[in-house]
Amino acid sequence: MRILIVNHYSGSSVLGMGYRHFYMARELQALGHEVLIVASRYSHLRTSQPARSGAAWSEHCGVPHLWLAGCAYPGNGIRRLVNMFGFAGDLWRSAATIARQQRPDVVLASSPHPLSVYGASRIARLAGARFVFEIRDLWPLSLVELGSISQRHPLIRLLDHAESYGCRRAHKVVSLLPCVHDYMRQRGVDEGRWMVIPNGVVPGEWKTPWPALPEAMHRFLGSLRLGGFQIVGYAGALGIPNEIDTLLSAAGRLRGRKIAFVLVGNGSHKKLLQQRATGEDLRHVHFLDPVRKEQIPALLQWFDVAYIGWKRQPLYRFGIAPNKLMDYMMAGAPVLHAVEAGNDAVAEAGCGLTVAPADADAVASGLQRLLALSEGERRAMGMRGKEFVMRNHSYPMLAQRLLQACA
Repeated sequence: MRILIVNHYSGSSVLGMGYRHFYMARELQALGHEVLIVASRYSHLRTSQPARSGAAWSEHCGVPHLWLAGCAYPGNGIRRLVNMFGFAGDLWRSAATIARQQRPDVVLASSPHPLSVYGASRIARLAGARFVFEIRDLWPLSLVELGSISQRHPLIRLLDHAESYGCRRAHKVVSLLPCVHDYMRQRGVDEGRWMVIPNGVVPGEWKTPWPALPEAMHRFLGSLRLGGFQIVGYAGALGIPNEIDTLLSAAGRLRGRKIAFVLVGNGSHKKLLQQRATGEDLRHVHFLDPVRKEQIPALLQWFDVAYIGWKRQPLYRFGIAPNKLMDYMMAGAPVLHAVEAGNDAVAEAGCGLTVAPADADAVASGLQRLLALSEGERRAMGMRGKEFVMRNHSYPMLAQRLLQACA
């Protein structure tokens, strides 16, 4: 089978996020299928951008890629919208050529935003291919509920039309979120036409020996351990949605205890968080630079408890699918999960404790309860998380599910 994947923000193990379709492509190749990826030449999620772009296909890490239009942009301003429309327009204009040259059997359009659905479905129609629409974020509901944008706004109406168009045209609809039954029905997608394929992990990346941490970071974490500190860790973006402010408030409540809070990452909110920690004299809170993806397993081994937090948002009633949580669980780290959502992998797996979101008292209490457990009890918790991920979120298994959607 020849599968064409369209994902504006697709990355790779070399370029950085997003990884989903790059890993999926490699698993499908291992099963004997041909896979091609169409992506934008610029994405804010990547740590680097592809060297080649334009009308020519090129091999990237063993997967043929076509890098289409997409200007560089900072933040979420007008230039990001220009990037989105530029990619969608270039895809539409290139659709006939792509269909004629590549003749895919299946076209999968992923919706980090849904505007590329028009060009992707056109490729499928011209090639006589099956069309699969993958819904990642819910558009435009995410902007309406999280961004408080009016449903009458022209952009909201366009995004609504694009997602509705994809749902109508698709042979199958794939959702990363597990609790979207009612949402799918509202979009006219009956239960037999959609399936859940969540985010996943590559088991091979978690086999020892792992690439070592930077020497300075290794020494610092070792000094905390030698000093008798238990480590509460967070690894990921330091932005407003990640509820690090709540973690700092919890750290303030646990001041004076032998607990070190280690926050590894960058993000739009990092400087403000550092200033707050300094202003409140949170000397046991430490900010470290991010590490390479392949070093994540080595980092997470130092965490006695891993933290992940969410804002209290009605949108999460449809479920959540965080990659960071999968990493925590694969590392065998007990997890403090501050969330209220339609699903909760931590509770399902029994690999930690779930508390109310945006509640510093609840987070502080939860951390104390987990850290009061014996090392053996925490290790058993962590192993339950790893087993859960291997059963439900490994890319070899998810690739088989995607083939079912393509059939």
